[in-house]
Amino acid sequence: MKKKIPKSVLVVVHDKDLNILLLERADRDNFWQSITGSVDYLEEDLFEAAQRELREETGIIAGSHDWINWNFSREFKIFPQWKFKYEDNVEFNTEHIFSVCVESQNKITLSPREHVNFKWLFWREAAEKCFSWTNVLAIKELPVRFQKEKI
Repeated sequence: MKKKIPKSVLVVVHDKDLNILLLERADRDNFWQSITGSVDYLEEDLFEAAQRELREETGIIAGSHDWINWNFSREFKIFPQWKFKYEDNVEFNTEHIFSVCVESQNKITLSPREHVNFKWLFWREAAEKCFSWTNVLAIKELPVRFQKEKI
């Protein structure tokens, strides 16, 4: 198995009313999250990685004008249950944050090896449902970031 690069993207998918798309992980029951994924290679463009992950995990292809690159990242300690996916000496991952506004009526095609279910929840409910603290913070920050972009 190819080891993951500890550089990833987090994509908060939402509609114009700030309902958030959450996905339930296939490998952990009741672990809900936004779109996430490591870069495929060290020099991969982060925006392209975010677009790729959105497409791979949901089947959604969003126009470039629907995206917000937060130009912001957080470093977190890799959860013990996923340490095996990285080189032995890797302890932390740097996650770069994006959001994308789509229609909640979009057809969602899950990647069955990654996710088993999806739901749309208002941002406050979605933040409470996520297991990852970085995902929770990004969802809680979304209303301000989205509003700034609309002005």
